[in-house]
Amino acid sequence: MRKTLILGAAAIALAVSGCAKRTPPPAEVPPAEQGPTGPGGEQVAPGDVELTELPAQQADMVAKAGSDTVYFGTDEYQLDESAKATLAAQGRWLLANPNVRASIEGHCDERGTREYNMALGERRANAARDFLASQGVPASRLLVTSWGKERPVAAGSNEEAWAQNRRAVTVLVR
Repeated sequence: MRKTLILGAAAIALAVSGCAKRTPPPAEVPPAEQGPTGPGGEQVAPGDVELTELPAQQADMVAKAGSDTVYFGTDEYQLDESAKATLAAQGRWLLANPNVRASIEGHCDERGTREYNMALGERRANAARDFLASQGVPASRLLVTSWGKERPVAAGSNEEAWAQNRRAVTVLVR
């Protein structure tokens, strides 16, 4: 009886363990959706970089540079003269504060597919990063992230909201 009870318990344990929930393998994520990239365009693993925002320094940069944001036209990623002036002022601030890094975050409006907007957001962030680097900011201090249309700053489905969402934001991090 005892042997039967033990064998019965073992059979139940085996049957239950066979029904354990299994975690599926991670899905393949397109490169534009994998997160921040380093100065050479390589993907930066979440554990490799601590993206802690620096609100006091962010406020100081905005006060001295005028803005932490540059804007783009529809389906565009080229910097206009206003964007270059803003980025030049940001570059001066970054050069005066060599212990601060920046995450350049590209954003899009709600129109277009998710994939298209992720790629466009990355092109916008890269354009801003490249301009900052041309101003002398070491590329090793600049990360690139695309949020696509996932983090709009303005709600609405009109030109006013879309214009505010087509942007690249310089976020100070350590």
